[in-house]
Amino acid sequence: MKFAYRFSNLLGTVYRCGNLNFTCDGDSVISPVGNRVTVFDLKNNKSNTLPLATRYNVKCVGLSPDGRLAIIVDEGGDALLVSLVCRSVLHQFHFKGSVHSVCFSPDGRKFVVTKGNLAQMYHAPGRKREFNAFVLDKTYFGPYDETTCIDWTDDSRCFAVGSKDMSTWVFGAERWDNLIYYALGGHKDAIVACFFESSSLDLYTLSQDGALCVWQCDTPPEGLRLKAPTGWRADLLQAAAEEKEDGEEGEEETTVRGKATPAAEEQQGKVRYSRLAKYFFNKEGDFNKLTAAAYHKKTHLLVTGFASGIFHLHELPEFNLIHSLSISDQSIASIAVNSSGDWLAFGCSGLGQLLVWEWQSESCVLKQQGHFNSMVSLAYSPDGQYIVTGGDDGKVKVWNTLSGFCFITFTEHSSGVTGVTFTATGYVIVTSSMDGTVRAFDLHRYRNFRTFTSPRPTQFSCVAVDCSGEVVSAGAQDSFEVFIWSMQTGRLLDVLSGHEGPISSLCFNPVKSVLASASWDKTVRLWDMADSWRTTETLGLTSDALAVTFRPDGEELAVATLNSQITFWDPENAVQTGSIEGRHDLKTGRKELDKVTAKHSAKGKAFTTLCYSADGESILAGGMSKFVCIYHVKEQILRKKFEISCNLSLDAMEEFLNRRKMTEFGNLALIDQDAGAEDGVAIPLPGVRKGDMSSRHFKPEIRVTSLRFSPTGHCWATTTTEGLLVYSLDAQMLFDPFELDASITPARIRAALRQQDFTRAILMAFRLNEKKLLQETLESVPWDEVEVVSSSLPDLYVEKVLEFLASSFEVSRHLEFYLIWTQKLLMVHGQKLKSRAGKVLPAVQFLQKSIQRHLDDISKLCDWNRYNIQYVLAVSRQRGRKRPSEPLGSEEEADPSDDDTLHLLGGGQGDGAAQPV
Repeated sequence: MKFAYRFSNLLGTVYRCGNLNFTCDGDSVISPVGNRVTVFDLKNNKSNTLPLATRYNVKCVGLSPDGRLAIIVDEGGDALLVSLVCRSVLHQFHFKGSVHSVCFSPDGRKFVVTKGNLAQMYHAPGRKREFNAFVLDKTYFGPYDETTCIDWTDDSRCFAVGSKDMSTWVFGAERWDNLIYYALGGHKDAIVACFFESSSLDLYTLSQDGALCVWQCDTPPEGLRLKAPTGWRADLLQAAAEEKEDGEEGEEETTVRGKATPAAEEQQGKVRYSRLAKYFFNKEGDFNKLTAAAYHKKTHLLVTGFASGIFHLHELPEFNLIHSLSISDQSIASIAVNSSGDWLAFGCSGLGQLLVWEWQSESCVLKQQGHFNSMVSLAYSPDGQYIVTGGDDGKVKVWNTLSGFCFITFTEHSSGVTGVTFTATGYVIVTSSMDGTVRAFDLHRYRNFRTFTSPRPTQFSCVAVDCSGEVVSAGAQDSFEVFIWSMQTGRLLDVLSGHEGPISSLCFNPVKSVLASASWDKTVRLWDMADSWRTTETLGLTSDALAVTFRPDGEELAVATLNSQITFWDPENAVQTGSIEGRHDLKTGRKELDKVTAKHSAKGKAFTTLCYSADGESILAGGMSKFVCIYHVKEQILRKKFEISCNLSLDAMEEFLNRRKMTEFGNLALIDQDAGAEDGVAIPLPGVRKGDMSSRHFKPEIRVTSLRFSPTGHCWATTTTEGLLVYSLDAQMLFDPFELDASITPARIRAALRQQDFTRAILMAFRLNEKKLLQETLESVPWDEVEVVSSSLPDLYVEKVLEFLASSFEVSRHLEFYLIWTQKLLMVHGQKLKSRAGKVLPAVQFLQKSIQRHLDDISKLCDWNRYNIQYVLAVSRQRGRKRPSEPLGSEEEADPSDDDTLHLLGGGQGDGAAQPV
């Protein structure tokens, strides 16, 4: 089995913090999620996370006007220049300070970043190769407090910068003779956003207290005059032009300083601003903090978001309210408008919510929300098409692995969900919760159709369903019992007692009716359903059992214990067959408040979740660490270790203590350093009654709560502090031949095809294992000879052909041709494949997933076409005659005869059927 797994997508989290952006075509939203960036394609209904990560949470994202480049800046001031075309990092840069916003000029030649109380303008990276992509052009001083927002004029001549000192500054990208840099006041709170009017220097400024100022400029953009260099500057420029030598990076940097109150003689003949109007969003006596705003210049549409979750749409400059709606009870952190002005994107960092709203039709284009708290458990559907997750917030969400979107959320649980699982059919989800209930949800009707409870209230810590889907079991955390229910009747069948500690994990044997239960009493018990649920074996362990799982063929049992060991058992004979010591592989990080090293703190850490690979040869293990380990079961060695996160905004990430945070008074991590900031905690002073004394600013700890391999064997998923991470096999071009020798070449394969020796050509193509060549070889076989070629294939190659067909179904348009191949292969080799079902199962399930997806898509299309044809037939029969008295849904109209169909399609002599359409 190959282990070239790479990060492919991030589900379960759609927005954390930072600013949203629409792509140039307006069809996709770029959303920062932790230290990653996800692109939501709204037209094709897909989400994809870029394969890159920053060192801290993403603070702001700047998109170039052509949509090819993006600058991603994190909280530490590190920037990544990313190509959105090839989805790779082109350049890394450090701004040496926290950056609040970044914005490209409309012509794409410059970009401005606001950092501290200044603004810096850089030359934008071009399409040519450059040694340094970020060259500083000018540094602008003026504001006394932190700068917050940027906006450019349409011609890229000037830009405005808002600040927390309640002032807005207008700066020139070039040195304009008649533009002096001074502050625009008029506000009583920090500036949230500033916007230029289209093709004008007129300006709108918005402050946090809900005030809008309209500023009129007496000079059009064309009236700006370029300042000619004089004196020694002119001589230097002339000498530089003659020499034509490239200077160093810092030589061209200039500093521009503005004046808050310029003298009257300096303002004569210069650009002047006057305030036309001042509007207020809040009614009298009402205070709602303005947190985000966006402006669409072509349609003059202003969108403002508030701390209460309300957003307003206004038409400027008249300030006419179009409509006002509430999307949540949390603060709106970011707003974006697409290029046409039809779609509005809102991000709420408190709930992790992303909403795309079409304001003209007042409908949702996209509404996604992750789990409010951390995700605890996950499960794959039997065909690998869906993933279900349960969280501490009591919600159960089902995600589509192809689109990356959540399509249903169940909220019946009133406390944290502790376990989720699918039944064998794939249409029923069973969940356990700390609220004392086990619930079954139907994916056909999207409802909770069964609720299982215990005679005495108890908290359930895990859940399992047998292979038939008829028996449901759940382990109790406080009564140390295992409860068994019937799925059909919902009645309690049995209560299994015997454990002397909380039940930590349950697992049914996939082949036999045997249930394994792991407990903190250092035992794993095997219960036989066929023998009245008696304990057949009790496996004694050296430490508390945390997780238990069966191999897919049911012949082996793996148990994770508190002493960081994974032990393997033969469930038939109750004999231990091997063990893995995983303490050194776990490599837990050091928390900020830990007083011991990471090496010593790892003694208390262990693997908390286990999962066998689809073929049963390897086992996946994760726990209180940023690493996920894959072990070879037979050899008991570490095959590969995945680092699931490099985000230093999370706790327990670093191995060594940062000595700079240690002072003589204690650890600086104990202090809420972000107190009083935008998203921080305001520390109440003595005598002040306002504020929540229980509120604290904390860093979530990195951990892996659940792991599952896809039944197809092509990907695996894990629930972590960051969200639901999906790792899949690398789909890039890899040369991976099978039993290759020197006689097999592409030329010889094509020669065999010309001679119509298809079987030999297919065998040689699979030995070379080049995807394009495989596709060419299989598609060269005439459809009426597929059965003959299938019957002549050796058994070893049948599985490889099935895997190739499954992957081809996802991209190819030759659906019927590949279905013929699949049918003939399974008909001819079905009995032989059944004899080695354990090995072939992942390939067959991958094939089932691909065919099921096409079935869902085509069945919808066929139903739509059938209803349309029925409607056209009904209309054609009604043309020229009165409507009958019977209702339209009568049997004659709902099921038109074949003669009517022929008349309509063939141009018969029916009523109006012969008329051209």
